[in-house]
Amino acid sequence: MGVIQWNRRSVLASMALLPLAAGGRAPVARAAAATRYTMTAFTNDSDTELRVYESEDATNFGLLRAGAYRPPVGLVRDPSLMRHTDGAYYITYTTAGDGHTIGFARSTDRVNWTHLSDYPVPVPRAEAAWAPKWFTCISGFVGVLVSISQGHGFTPYLMIAADPARPIWSPPIPLIGIGPQQPGHLGFIDTTVIPYAGSYYAFAKNESTKFIELAVASGPLGPYRFINTGDWAGWGAPREGQCVIALPGGGHRIYFDAYTDSQYFYSDSADGFRTWTAPVQLPELSGTVRHVTVLSEQIGGR
Repeated sequence: MGVIQWNRRSVLASMALLPLAAGGRAPVARAAAATRYTMTAFTNDSDTELRVYESEDATNFGLLRAGAYRPPVGLVRDPSLMRHTDGAYYITYTTAGDGHTIGFARSTDRVNWTHLSDYPVPVPRAEAAWAPKWFTCISGFVGVLVSISQGHGFTPYLMIAADPARPIWSPPIPLIGIGPQQPGHLGFIDTTVIPYAGSYYAFAKNESTKFIELAVASGPLGPYRFINTGDWAGWGAPREGQCVIALPGGGHRIYFDAYTDSQYFYSDSADGFRTWTAPVQLPELSGTVRHVTVLSEQIGGR
């Protein structure tokens, strides 16, 4: 895979020409459509195989396939799932505990996966590239947010490509305002960005305090300012692996990993991320899954 010679200005210009959807994909009008939720995860028992689950209510998930994907080499930690406009599903994932490579795989049915590539993220002196997350609110373009450390804490970078199957990535561009805040600060990891009400909200794990904090910006690359820090939502710490989805009736749900307690939780907000319900353990799967991604799709109808 190659790298096209785009700079920050050209990436922003490309984004500005494209419409902003309300969620991960542009909505499609359907009659009597149902919502299907697909979860991908690694587990406490294995970080070299992908598990795929399905739910009708975003709460109770049943196993579709264990061992749905095993990469040719390395790990499949922190898998992030999306469905492209070509109809196929794609995951990106962390390939190793150190190093600066992230992996990609493709599926047409969510349970049979083909390895596409391991991509060395071209950031100078990168020592770790972890927790890549799809960023697909831009119509026609696919983005990946990846947490990169150059030896002094993590910063989220965004890179975009027109086609996830044959990605020619833009240069990774750091999100302004999310990174090491002072000498010795460990930065932010697992950053996920949600477009909402004309702004971009970044849920980012503070690696120093281990809280999931919230920042906002007018554009996807920032500058971001933190509006909620510490234990602002009552989720506790240490927490990580956050995934945020829109709910059909309005509002949002966050899933996150209480990894030192071997538990997995979800929490809901109905007021634009201001307040959240008390965390509830994910039924059946808490204590098993790690770092989940949940993809919601409208299926059926006409």
